Amino acid sequence: MKLRTLAVNAIVAALYIVLTFFLQPISFSAVQFRISEMLNHLVVFDKKYFFGIVCGVFIGNLFFSPLLPYDLVFGTGQSVIALLTTIICSKYVKNTWARLSINTIVFTLTMCIIAWELSLVSHLPFFWTWLTVAVGEFTVMLAGAVIMYTVNRRVHFDKFI
Repeated sequence: MKLRTLAVNAIVAALYIVLTFFLQPISFSAVQFRISEMLNHLVVFDKKYFFGIVCGVFIGNLFFSPLLPYDLVFGTGQSVIALLTTIICSKYVKNTWARLSINTIVFTLTMCIIAWELSLVSHLPFFWTWLTVAVGEFTVMLAGAVIMYTVNRRVHFDKFI
C-alpha cells in the first residue's frame, strides 16, 4: 500500500471513529442513525477506501459499542460483506448514481446481520429490529449519497487516494 493510500485510509478511519464517538446515542441500538456510515460511499469512488472504512468500523465498535464483542464480529462483518458486494458490483456498473444506489440498498439489506445480532444478544424480535435498523441505515445512506456525490464534484475522491 502506498504511503498516500495508507494516510488517507487512516484519516477515513479517524473520521468514522470521531463521528461514531460524538453521535453515540444515535449510533447504537435497535433504532440507530450512525452518521459515520455515510463514509461507506467512498468505495463507490475507489475500492482502496475499503481498509479505512473497515478499520473505522472495527475501532469505533471496539471503543464505543455497548455490545462490544458481538459488534466486533457482526458489525465489522456486515460492513465487510456490504463493502465487498458494492466493490464487485462496481466492476459492472459505471454510473456513479447507480453505484451509490446499489451501495445504499446493499447496506440497507445487510442490516439483517445487525438485526440478527440484536436478536441474539438483546432478545429483540428479528424482523421488527431488521426493519428499524434498516430504516435508519437507509436514511443515513440516502442522505450520504447526496452529500458524497456533491463533495466528490469538488474533491474527486477517486483521485484523492
